[in-house]
Order: sequence, then structure tokens, then C-alpha cells
Amino acid sequence: MQFGIFSVGDVTPDPTTGRTPTEHERIKAITAIALKAEEVGLDVFATGEHHNPPFVPSSPTTMLGWIAARTERLILSTSTTLITTNDPVKIAEDYAMLQHLAGGRVDLMMGRGNTGPVYPWFGRDIRDGIPLAIENYALLRRLWHEDVVDWEGRFRSPLQGFTSTPRPLDGVPPFVWHGSIRSPEIAEQAAYYGDGFFANNIFWPKDHFRRLIDLYRRRFAHHGHGTPEQAVVGLGGQVFMRRNSQEAVREFRPYFDAAPVYGNGPSLEEFTEQTPLTVGSPQQVIEKTLTFRETFGDYQRQLFLMDHAGLPLKTVLEQLDLLGEEVVPVLRKEFAALRPQGVADAPTHRALVARRAGEEQRAGAQQ
Repeated sequence: MQFGIFSVGDVTPDPTTGRTPTEHERIKAITAIALKAEEVGLDVFATGEHHNPPFVPSSPTTMLGWIAARTERLILSTSTTLITTNDPVKIAEDYAMLQHLAGGRVDLMMGRGNTGPVYPWFGRDIRDGIPLAIENYALLRRLWHEDVVDWEGRFRSPLQGFTSTPRPLDGVPPFVWHGSIRSPEIAEQAAYYGDGFFANNIFWPKDHFRRLIDLYRRRFAHHGHGTPEQAVVGLGGQVFMRRNSQEAVREFRPYFDAAPVYGNGPSLEEFTEQTPLTVGSPQQVIEKTLTFRETFGDYQRQLFLMDHAGLPLKTVLEQLDLLGEEVVPVLRKEFAALRPQGVADAPTHRALVARRAGEEQRAGAQQ
């Protein structure tokens, strides 16, 4: 089981002071948060990809490359790589390069994005979102798995005798998650390829995401990748902690009420009842996170959103101390104790390399 954090990189005013950080301050804060994640023993740091205000992470590989140079263990990921508006050739090259620089500590999450105006900025039409995701990812896989590619599709110019460079580290591409909040087609895509499925269940009620995950697990087995329990699932979550739950609610409420993403909607109490958001003590975070397994089955990666809604960097770093020191150690122990045999391990580059070697050995023995 992997635990980590993800950032959407929003530049949001602090409602308690009225001050908005500069883009430079926000970028430096995100990188400081990533370094803190490794310091407190987390496994994963993931960044979103956005090309519109009020967000700053327009170049995930640049940010992750900087973090890779300053960390040793942390898995570097994206919480969205826009498979719809990025050229698959550039994705193949950029993330293979990052994989080499980080010594294999890289995976990525494919997503379509949820901002309509971005599509025409990159010459695309949002009405083609699903077909773009399917075609572009099929090409990306070929670019990573085949040394020379001849290809022709609907959305980009053909390729003739093309080799993407550098080739993936150890001949094994980064592990891919497919992220979705509403599209069964994306769950099917993840299942078809035997990739991971990440349900970023931070805004909608759990029953909606349970249906998507159940579909992914059934189709994963249907396509011959293993049992439904062996499917690779990741979940999102949001937490705000203080040692006293009343203090946590009192401090977080103005941030919740003013947040562009969920302010002026359901109350904080209603939202915490219906979604993974937990505002309270570390023990309350532990207890609620453990219920995710009851709803979605055993899973491999849990990422928390912690640096949003205008929260100052000092507060976020305090949150990470609590997460790393008091929450994650207990969650690791509890999830391990509850985990039955046969459940897939969390993906790592080393494990993928070992699996490929085993597959090649078995194929050679059958010849």
C-alpha cells in the first residue's frame, strides 16, 4: 500500500488574511511540500497539469525533475497528465526522460481534464474527449513498447519509422493510472490494458465511485489480467487535522466556505458526510480512511489533497507532520493486517522490471 499526497496547484486567496500568493510563491511552496512528503515517510508525490488560471502546474515534468534531483525514495507521479491535449509523442519522450533522471521513480495518471476552454487552446475539441483519450493512449503505448512505429490515426499526423527517445528505463515504461470521476469508458480503457484505475473520489458521493471501480475490476478480469481483486486501484482523499477535532473544524471552515471548488454548496458537515473529506483529529482520519476499504475493496494507493483552498504553506507542512508521524504508520499496519492473499502489490519500477523478466523467462521455457 502506497500513501502520498497530490496537489492541484491552485493559487487561491487565503480567506482569513485576504492575501493571494504569487505564482512564484505557490510554485516554491509546492516543491517544498513534495520534499516534506519524503521527509515524513510518504511514498508518492503527484502534481496536476493545468494550463489556465488560477493554477500553476503547466509543466509537470519540469517540476518533478526538480523534485527528483532533491529526493531519493519518493515516487513522482502526476495527478493528471492530459492525454487529450498533449501529443503522445511528447508524453512518451518527456516521461521516459524523467524516468531515467529519477532512477525509475516515476509513474503517471492519464486524464482528460475538466476545463473546457483548454481544448481549443491546443487545437482540440472537447466533444472528442473520449476518442482522443483512447486513440492517444493507444499510440503512447506503442511508442513505449515498440522500437519503431508506423502509425496513422484520426487526430494527429501519421508516423513512419518513428522511434521515441530515450527508450524507457530498463525497457519498462512508467506505470500508468487512468483517472476518472465520471466516465465508464476510462474505467474500461484501464481494464483493457491491465493498467491502474484511479478514482479521484474527492467531490462526489462514494456510491458513484464504487460503481466505476466495480466496473473496472470486472472488466480487468474479463480481459484476462487476473481476478477482480488483483486489479490496481487508487483513491483520492482530503484531510485537515488538528489534535482537537473542534479546533480543526473551526480553523478549516473559512477555507472550505470560500474555496472556489466547493464553497457556496453543501455545508462542511454535509460534505464530510458524503465524501472522503475528513476534518478532525488524526484518529478520525485513520478511522475514516479505513472505511474506504469497506466501500471499494483492497486497493494499492491512497493520495491526500492537503495544499488547497488558500491554506498557507506553514499550515500544510504541519498537516504533513501529522500525516507522516501519526496517521500513515497506523494505516500501513491496519491495511496490511486486513489485506488478504492474492491482492496485487502497489506498482513500482523494480516490481515491473522483475515481472517482465519472469514473463520473458517463462516465454523462453515454452519455446
